[in-house]
Amino acid sequence: MEIWAGMRLIFSRKGVDSASGGTPSPIFPDQTMFSLPIPDKQSPIRYEDIAWNNRNVGALVSELTRGRIPATHRAHPDLAESSVPRDPQWKPIFGQTSASQSHLRNAGVAEGDLFLFYGLFREVLEQEGRVRWVTKSAARHVLWGWLQIGDIVHIDECEAGTLSWARYHPHFHRGTESNNTLYISRTHLELPGIALPDLPGAGVFSLFSPSLQLSAQGSALPSIWSLPPWFYPSEGRTPLTYHGDLDRWSRTESVTTLRSVGRGQEFVLDCNEYPEATAWCHILLGSSGRLLNELSRPSWNARKNNGPA
Repeated sequence: MEIWAGMRLIFSRKGVDSASGGTPSPIFPDQTMFSLPIPDKQSPIRYEDIAWNNRNVGALVSELTRGRIPATHRAHPDLAESSVPRDPQWKPIFGQTSASQSHLRNAGVAEGDLFLFYGLFREVLEQEGRVRWVTKSAARHVLWGWLQIGDIVHIDECEAGTLSWARYHPHFHRGTESNNTLYISRTHLELPGIALPDLPGAGVFSLFSPSLQLSAQGSALPSIWSLPPWFYPSEGRTPLTYHGDLDRWSRTESVTTLRSVGRGQEFVLDCNEYPEATAWCHILLGSSGRLLNELSRPSWNARKNNGPA
Protein backbone atom coordinates (compact mmCIF):
# COMPACT_ATOMS: atom_id res chain seq x y z
CA MET A 1 0.00 0.00 0.00
CA GLU A 2 1.48 3.33 -0.99
CA ILE A 3 1.51 5.68 1.98
CA TRP A 4 2.22 8.95 0.21
CA ALA A 5 3.47 10.22 -3.11
CA GLY A 6 6.56 12.26 -3.75
CA MET A 7 8.92 11.26 -0.95
CA ARG A 8 12.15 13.23 -0.98
CA LEU A 9 15.51 11.88 0.03
CA ILE A 10 17.83 14.39 1.75
CA PHE A 11 21.56 13.77 2.07
CA SER A 12 22.37 15.80 5.18
CA ARG A 13 25.99 16.45 6.19
CA LYS A 14 26.24 16.29 9.99
CA GLY A 15 28.86 15.60 12.63
CA VAL A 16 32.41 16.88 13.03
CA ASP A 17 34.59 17.44 9.97
CA SER A 18 37.30 19.81 8.79
CA ALA A 19 34.89 22.78 8.95
CA SER A 20 33.06 21.95 12.21
CA GLY A 21 35.31 20.56 14.92
CA GLY A 22 38.33 20.11 12.66
CA THR A 23 38.41 16.31 12.85
CA PRO A 24 36.77 13.27 11.27
CA SER A 25 34.69 10.79 13.26
CA PRO A 26 36.21 7.39 14.13
CA ILE A 27 35.84 3.91 12.64
CA PHE A 28 37.31 1.35 15.07
CA PRO A 29 39.11 -1.91 14.14
CA ASP A 30 35.96 -3.92 14.96
CA GLN A 31 34.09 -1.70 12.43
CA THR A 32 32.04 0.10 15.08
CA MET A 33 31.71 3.76 14.22
CA PHE A 34 30.39 6.85 15.94
CA SER A 35 29.52 10.26 14.52
CA LEU A 36 31.03 12.79 16.89
CA PRO A 37 28.63 15.71 17.47
CA ILE A 38 29.87 19.16 16.53
CA PRO A 39 30.91 21.64 19.24
CA ASP A 40 27.98 23.88 20.22
CA LYS A 41 28.33 26.53 22.93
CA GLN A 42 24.53 26.87 23.18
CA SER A 43 23.99 23.22 24.09
CA PRO A 44 23.41 22.14 27.73
CA ILE A 45 25.20 18.84 26.95
CA ARG A 46 28.97 18.43 27.28
CA TYR A 47 31.00 15.82 25.45
CA GLU A 48 31.81 14.21 28.78
CA ASP A 49 28.05 13.76 29.41
CA ILE A 50 27.69 11.51 26.34
CA ALA A 51 28.17 7.74 26.48
CA TRP A 52 28.71 5.43 23.52
CA ASN A 53 29.62 1.74 23.42
CA ASN A 54 30.87 1.79 27.03
CA ARG A 55 33.04 4.80 26.24
CA ASN A 56 32.96 8.37 27.45
CA VAL A 57 32.73 10.56 24.36
CA GLY A 58 34.47 13.41 26.17
CA ALA A 59 37.62 11.33 26.60
CA LEU A 60 37.34 10.11 23.01
CA VAL A 61 37.06 13.54 21.41
CA SER A 62 39.83 14.93 23.61
CA GLU A 63 42.18 12.13 22.54
CA LEU A 64 41.37 12.40 18.84
CA THR A 65 41.88 16.19 18.81
CA ARG A 66 44.90 16.07 21.19
CA GLY A 67 43.03 18.24 23.65
CA ARG A 68 41.98 20.92 21.16
CA ILE A 69 38.35 20.02 21.97
CA PRO A 70 38.29 19.30 25.72
CA ALA A 71 35.89 16.82 27.28
CA THR A 72 34.11 19.72 29.01
CA HIS A 73 33.24 21.47 25.74
CA ARG A 74 29.52 21.67 24.96
CA ALA A 75 28.28 19.49 22.10
CA HIS A 76 25.31 19.50 19.75
CA PRO A 77 22.72 16.79 20.61
CA ASP A 78 22.75 13.47 18.79
CA LEU A 79 20.08 10.94 17.72
CA ALA A 80 20.75 8.00 20.04
CA GLU A 81 18.45 7.62 23.03
CA SER A 82 21.00 5.84 25.21
CA SER A 83 23.77 8.43 24.84
CA VAL A 84 22.38 10.72 27.58
CA PRO A 85 19.39 10.55 29.97
CA ARG A 86 16.18 11.37 28.08
CA ASP A 87 12.70 12.56 28.96
CA PRO A 88 10.07 9.75 28.69
CA GLN A 89 8.43 11.64 25.80
CA TRP A 90 11.69 12.09 23.90
CA LYS A 91 11.88 11.53 20.17
CA PRO A 92 14.89 11.98 17.88
CA ILE A 93 14.96 15.53 16.52
CA PHE A 94 17.06 17.52 14.10
CA GLY A 95 17.28 21.32 13.91
CA GLN A 96 18.03 23.57 10.96
CA THR A 97 18.01 27.32 10.34
CA SER A 98 19.29 30.12 8.07
CA ALA A 99 20.11 29.39 4.41
CA SER A 100 20.11 25.62 4.90
CA GLN A 101 16.53 25.70 6.17
CA SER A 102 15.53 27.98 3.30
CA HIS A 103 16.91 25.39 0.91
CA LEU A 104 14.87 22.62 2.54
CA ARG A 105 11.72 24.73 2.45
CA ASN A 106 12.25 25.78 -1.18
CA ALA A 107 12.77 22.13 -2.12
CA GLY A 108 9.37 21.30 -0.61
CA VAL A 109 10.71 19.05 2.17
CA ALA A 110 7.71 17.84 4.19
CA GLU A 111 6.43 15.12 6.53
CA GLY A 112 7.35 11.66 5.31
CA ASP A 113 10.59 12.77 3.66
CA LEU A 114 13.76 10.96 4.70
CA PHE A 115 17.05 12.46 5.91
CA LEU A 116 20.14 10.31 5.41
CA PHE A 117 22.90 11.75 7.57
CA TYR A 118 26.49 11.45 6.42
CA GLY A 119 29.80 12.75 7.69
CA LEU A 120 33.57 12.50 7.45
CA PHE A 121 35.06 9.32 8.96
CA ARG A 122 38.55 7.87 9.35
CA GLU A 123 39.97 4.66 10.79
CA VAL A 124 41.44 4.60 14.30
CA LEU A 125 43.33 2.09 16.44
CA GLU A 126 44.03 1.80 20.14
CA GLN A 127 47.58 1.82 21.45
CA GLU A 128 48.45 1.63 25.14
CA GLY A 129 44.85 2.42 26.04
CA ARG A 130 44.64 5.51 23.86
CA VAL A 131 42.83 6.07 20.55
CA ARG A 132 44.93 7.18 17.57
CA TRP A 133 44.29 7.76 13.87
CA VAL A 134 45.59 5.03 11.57
CA THR A 135 48.61 6.45 9.73
CA LYS A 136 47.79 7.34 6.12
CA SER A 137 44.20 6.14 6.48
CA ALA A 138 41.94 8.06 4.11
CA ALA A 139 39.06 10.19 5.33
CA ARG A 140 35.78 9.32 3.62
CA HIS A 141 32.13 10.31 3.56
CA VAL A 142 29.99 7.65 5.22
CA LEU A 143 26.25 7.41 5.94
CA TRP A 144 25.78 7.12 9.71
CA GLY A 145 22.07 7.63 10.43
CA TRP A 146 18.60 8.55 9.27
CA LEU A 147 15.49 10.45 10.32
CA GLN A 148 12.10 10.28 8.65
CA ILE A 149 10.08 13.43 9.26
CA GLY A 150 6.99 12.98 11.39
CA ASP A 151 6.41 16.63 12.24
CA ILE A 152 7.95 19.99 11.35
CA VAL A 153 7.95 22.64 14.07
CA HIS A 154 8.77 26.31 13.60
CA ILE A 155 10.31 27.20 16.94
CA ASP A 156 9.29 30.86 16.99
CA GLU A 157 5.67 29.73 16.64
CA CYS A 158 5.83 27.32 19.60
CA GLU A 159 3.62 28.31 22.49
CA ALA A 160 5.09 28.40 25.99
CA GLY A 161 4.87 25.02 27.69
CA THR A 162 4.68 22.98 24.50
CA LEU A 163 7.34 20.46 23.53
CA SER A 164 8.80 20.55 27.05
CA TRP A 165 10.74 17.34 26.33
CA ALA A 166 12.61 19.05 23.49
CA ARG A 167 13.56 22.28 25.26
CA TYR A 168 17.07 20.99 25.93
CA HIS A 169 17.83 21.36 22.23
CA PRO A 170 20.04 24.40 21.43
CA HIS A 171 17.71 25.49 18.64
CA PHE A 172 15.35 26.61 21.43
CA HIS A 173 18.07 28.95 22.72
CA ARG A 174 19.06 30.85 19.59
CA GLY A 175 16.90 33.91 20.13
CA THR A 176 14.33 35.06 17.58
CA GLU A 177 14.92 33.51 14.15
CA SER A 178 12.02 33.19 11.74
CA ASN A 179 13.76 30.30 9.95
CA ASN A 180 14.52 28.25 13.07
CA THR A 181 12.98 24.81 12.54
CA LEU A 182 12.86 21.40 14.21
CA TYR A 183 12.26 18.12 12.40
CA ILE A 184 10.74 15.49 14.71
CA SER A 185 11.04 11.82 13.84
CA ARG A 186 8.22 9.49 12.88
CA THR A 187 7.58 6.60 15.26
CA HIS A 188 8.25 3.92 12.62
CA LEU A 189 9.95 4.03 9.26
CA GLU A 190 7.60 3.90 6.27
CA LEU A 191 8.62 3.89 2.62
CA PRO A 192 6.21 4.27 -0.30
CA GLY A 193 4.77 0.84 -1.00
CA ILE A 194 6.98 -0.86 1.60
CA ALA A 195 5.99 -1.64 5.19
CA LEU A 196 8.85 -1.63 7.73
CA PRO A 197 7.02 -1.97 11.07
CA ASP A 198 10.09 -3.09 13.02
CA LEU A 199 12.33 -0.14 12.16
CA PRO A 200 12.16 3.18 14.01
CA GLY A 201 11.71 6.48 12.27
CA ALA A 202 15.23 7.56 13.23
CA GLY A 203 18.42 5.84 14.23
CA VAL A 204 22.12 5.36 13.68
CA PHE A 205 24.28 2.68 12.08
CA SER A 206 26.57 1.19 14.69
CA LEU A 207 28.83 -0.71 12.26
CA PHE A 208 30.65 0.49 9.18
CA SER A 209 29.83 -1.30 5.93
CA PRO A 210 31.00 -0.59 2.37
CA SER A 211 27.31 -0.12 1.48
CA LEU A 212 27.29 2.98 3.72
CA GLN A 213 30.34 4.61 2.12
CA LEU A 214 29.62 7.43 -0.31
CA SER A 215 33.24 8.25 -1.19
CA ALA A 216 34.68 6.31 -4.11
CA GLN A 217 36.98 3.50 -3.01
CA GLY A 218 40.60 4.58 -3.30
CA SER A 219 39.82 8.24 -3.99
CA ALA A 220 42.11 10.77 -2.31
CA LEU A 221 39.14 13.14 -2.08
CA PRO A 222 36.14 12.18 0.08
CA SER A 223 33.99 14.47 -2.08
CA ILE A 224 34.25 12.07 -5.04
CA TRP A 225 31.19 9.87 -4.56
CA SER A 226 30.48 6.47 -6.05
CA LEU A 227 26.71 5.96 -6.38
CA PRO A 228 24.34 3.43 -7.97
CA PRO A 229 23.98 3.98 -11.74
CA TRP A 230 20.36 5.16 -11.43
CA PHE A 231 21.53 8.33 -9.65
CA TYR A 232 22.68 9.81 -12.94
CA PRO A 233 20.37 12.72 -13.94
CA SER A 234 19.56 11.48 -17.43
CA GLU A 235 16.49 12.00 -19.63
CA GLY A 236 15.62 15.39 -18.19
CA ARG A 237 15.44 14.27 -14.56
CA THR A 238 16.18 16.96 -11.97
CA PRO A 239 19.64 16.42 -10.46
CA LEU A 240 20.35 16.21 -6.77
CA THR A 241 20.07 19.81 -5.52
CA TYR A 242 23.30 21.87 -5.66
CA HIS A 243 24.51 19.49 -8.38
CA GLY A 244 22.88 20.87 -11.51
CA ASP A 245 26.22 21.13 -13.33
CA LEU A 246 26.27 17.94 -15.39
CA ASP A 247 30.05 18.18 -15.67
CA ARG A 248 30.11 16.95 -12.07
CA TRP A 249 28.48 13.67 -13.13
CA SER A 250 29.81 10.68 -15.03
CA ARG A 251 28.64 7.09 -15.32
CA THR A 252 29.36 3.59 -16.48
CA GLU A 253 26.98 0.63 -16.61
CA SER A 254 27.73 -0.18 -12.97
CA VAL A 255 28.34 3.14 -11.20
CA THR A 256 27.62 6.86 -11.22
CA THR A 257 30.46 9.12 -10.07
CA LEU A 258 29.72 12.54 -8.60
CA ARG A 259 32.08 15.35 -7.64
CA SER A 260 29.98 16.54 -4.71
CA VAL A 261 30.03 20.24 -3.84
CA GLY A 262 31.56 21.65 -0.69
CA ARG A 263 28.81 24.18 -0.06
CA GLY A 264 25.39 23.32 1.33
CA GLN A 265 24.43 21.02 4.18
CA GLU A 266 21.46 19.30 2.54
CA PHE A 267 21.14 17.83 -0.95
CA VAL A 268 17.59 16.86 -1.95
CA LEU A 269 16.50 14.16 -4.41
CA ASP A 270 12.90 13.86 -5.63
CA CYS A 271 11.96 10.17 -5.52
CA ASN A 272 9.11 10.78 -7.94
CA GLU A 273 11.79 11.32 -10.59
CA TYR A 274 14.06 8.63 -9.13
CA PRO A 275 11.71 5.79 -8.09
CA GLU A 276 14.74 3.49 -7.73
CA ALA A 277 15.63 5.46 -4.57
CA THR A 278 12.84 3.80 -2.59
CA ALA A 279 14.16 0.27 -3.20
CA TRP A 280 17.70 1.48 -2.48
CA CYS A 281 16.60 2.88 0.89
CA HIS A 282 14.76 -0.36 1.62
CA ILE A 283 17.94 -2.34 1.05
CA LEU A 284 20.06 0.15 2.98
CA LEU A 285 17.76 0.40 6.01
CA GLY A 286 15.62 -2.72 5.90
CA SER A 287 18.03 -5.41 4.81
CA SER A 288 20.97 -4.12 6.85
CA GLY A 289 19.40 -4.77 10.24
CA ARG A 290 22.68 -6.02 11.65
CA LEU A 291 24.04 -2.50 11.21
CA LEU A 292 21.38 -0.85 13.37
CA ASN A 293 21.91 0.06 17.01
CA GLU A 294 19.48 -0.59 19.85
CA LEU A 295 17.09 2.04 18.49
CA SER A 296 15.64 -0.77 16.38
CA ARG A 297 15.88 -3.52 19.01
CA PRO A 298 13.35 -2.37 20.30
CA SER A 299 12.61 1.17 19.10
CA TRP A 300 12.81 4.20 21.36
CA ASN A 301 9.02 4.55 21.06
CA ALA A 302 8.42 1.12 22.59
CA ARG A 303 10.53 2.06 25.61
CA LYS A 304 9.48 5.66 26.12
CA ASN A 305 7.16 4.96 29.06
CA ASN A 306 10.00 3.39 31.02
CA GLY A 307 11.61 6.74 31.80
CA PRO A 308 14.93 8.20 30.66
CA ALA A 309 17.62 5.79 29.56
